[in-house]
Amino acid sequence: MLRRRLAATWAALGLAWSAHASAHAFLDHASPRVGSTVHGSPPDVRLWFTQELEPAFSTLSVRDAGGKRVDKGDAKVTQDTMQVSLPPLAPGRYTVKWRALSVDTHVTEGDFTFEVAP
Repeated sequence: MLRRRLAATWAALGLAWSAHASAHAFLDHASPRVGSTVHGSPPDVRLWFTQELEPAFSTLSVRDAGGKRVDKGDAKVTQDTMQVSLPPLAPGRYTVKWRALSVDTHVTEGDFTFEVAP
Protein backbone atom coordinates (compact mmCIF):
# COMPACT_ATOMS: atom_id res chain seq x y z
CA MET A 1 0.00 0.00 0.00
CA LEU A 2 2.79 2.41 0.92
CA ARG A 3 4.63 1.60 -2.32
CA ARG A 4 1.53 2.47 -4.36
CA ARG A 5 1.17 5.79 -2.60
CA LEU A 6 4.82 6.63 -3.12
CA ALA A 7 4.63 5.60 -6.78
CA ALA A 8 1.49 7.70 -7.28
CA THR A 9 3.13 10.68 -5.57
CA TRP A 10 6.25 10.44 -7.74
CA ALA A 11 4.14 10.06 -10.88
CA ALA A 12 2.10 13.15 -9.98
CA LEU A 13 5.25 15.15 -9.28
CA GLY A 14 6.73 14.03 -12.60
CA LEU A 15 3.62 15.12 -14.50
CA ALA A 16 3.55 18.46 -12.72
CA TRP A 17 7.24 19.06 -13.50
CA SER A 18 6.89 18.14 -17.19
CA ALA A 19 3.84 20.38 -17.59
CA HIS A 20 5.75 23.26 -15.99
CA ALA A 21 8.89 22.67 -18.06
CA SER A 22 7.01 22.48 -21.35
CA ALA A 23 5.40 25.88 -20.73
CA HIS A 24 8.58 27.76 -21.69
CA ALA A 25 9.53 28.83 -25.20
CA PHE A 26 12.96 27.28 -25.72
CA LEU A 27 15.10 27.76 -28.81
CA ASP A 28 14.55 24.74 -31.06
CA HIS A 29 16.88 25.62 -33.94
CA ALA A 30 18.36 28.59 -35.76
CA SER A 31 19.63 29.73 -39.14
CA PRO A 32 22.56 30.26 -39.21
CA ARG A 33 22.99 27.30 -36.87
CA VAL A 34 24.28 27.81 -33.35
CA GLY A 35 28.10 27.87 -33.41
CA SER A 36 28.28 27.44 -37.17
CA THR A 37 30.57 28.99 -39.76
CA VAL A 38 28.84 30.29 -42.89
CA HIS A 39 30.57 31.20 -46.12
CA GLY A 40 29.38 34.62 -47.14
CA SER A 41 26.97 36.88 -45.33
CA PRO A 42 23.54 35.43 -44.50
CA PRO A 43 20.56 37.62 -45.45
CA ASP A 44 18.93 37.20 -42.04
CA VAL A 45 18.85 35.34 -38.75
CA ARG A 46 15.84 33.10 -38.04
CA LEU A 47 15.00 31.36 -34.79
CA TRP A 48 12.40 28.66 -34.17
CA PHE A 49 10.97 28.07 -30.68
CA THR A 50 9.14 25.24 -28.93
CA GLN A 51 6.15 27.40 -27.92
CA GLU A 52 4.06 30.19 -29.40
CA LEU A 53 5.55 33.63 -28.69
CA GLU A 54 4.10 36.95 -27.61
CA PRO A 55 5.38 39.34 -30.32
CA ALA A 56 5.16 42.56 -28.28
CA PHE A 57 7.64 41.33 -25.66
CA SER A 58 10.04 39.09 -27.64
CA THR A 59 13.27 40.55 -29.00
CA LEU A 60 16.12 39.58 -31.31
CA SER A 61 19.40 41.33 -32.13
CA VAL A 62 22.74 40.57 -33.79
CA ARG A 63 26.01 42.15 -32.63
CA ASP A 64 29.55 42.10 -33.96
CA ALA A 65 32.66 41.11 -31.99
CA GLY A 66 32.91 44.64 -30.57
CA GLY A 67 29.32 44.55 -29.29
CA LYS A 68 27.93 46.92 -31.94
CA ARG A 69 24.44 46.08 -33.15
CA VAL A 70 24.59 45.12 -36.84
CA ASP A 71 21.09 43.89 -37.73
CA LYS A 72 18.63 46.13 -39.60
CA GLY A 73 16.36 46.54 -36.57
CA ASP A 74 13.38 45.00 -38.36
CA ALA A 75 12.82 41.97 -36.12
CA LYS A 76 9.57 40.12 -36.75
CA VAL A 77 7.90 37.62 -34.45
CA THR A 78 5.27 35.24 -35.82
CA GLN A 79 3.80 32.39 -33.77
CA ASP A 80 6.90 30.35 -32.87
CA THR A 81 9.59 32.15 -34.92
CA MET A 82 11.73 35.30 -34.80
CA GLN A 83 13.57 36.82 -37.74
CA VAL A 84 15.76 39.88 -38.31
CA SER A 85 17.36 41.08 -41.56
CA LEU A 86 21.10 41.63 -41.90
CA PRO A 87 23.13 43.97 -44.07
CA PRO A 88 26.15 42.42 -45.79
CA LEU A 89 28.38 41.27 -42.92
CA ALA A 90 32.17 41.34 -42.97
CA PRO A 91 34.00 38.14 -42.07
CA GLY A 92 34.06 37.68 -38.30
CA ARG A 93 32.17 36.38 -35.29
CA TYR A 94 28.64 37.57 -34.51
CA THR A 95 26.45 37.12 -31.45
CA VAL A 96 22.71 36.58 -31.65
CA LYS A 97 20.78 37.66 -28.53
CA TRP A 98 17.15 36.76 -28.01
CA ARG A 99 14.46 37.09 -25.40
CA ALA A 100 11.23 35.14 -25.82
CA LEU A 101 8.00 35.60 -23.93
CA SER A 102 5.70 32.64 -24.51
CA VAL A 103 1.97 33.29 -24.70
CA ASP A 104 1.59 31.77 -21.23
CA THR A 105 3.92 34.54 -19.86
CA HIS A 106 7.12 32.54 -19.25
CA VAL A 107 10.32 34.30 -20.33
CA THR A 108 13.42 32.61 -21.70
CA GLU A 109 16.50 34.28 -23.12
CA GLY A 110 19.83 33.35 -24.53
CA ASP A 111 22.57 34.02 -27.01
CA PHE A 112 24.80 32.15 -29.40
CA THR A 113 27.49 32.91 -31.93
CA PHE A 114 28.08 32.17 -35.57
CA GLU A 115 31.00 33.07 -37.77
CA VAL A 116 31.06 34.55 -41.26
CA ALA A 117 33.95 33.25 -43.35
CA PRO A 118 35.05 34.95 -46.58
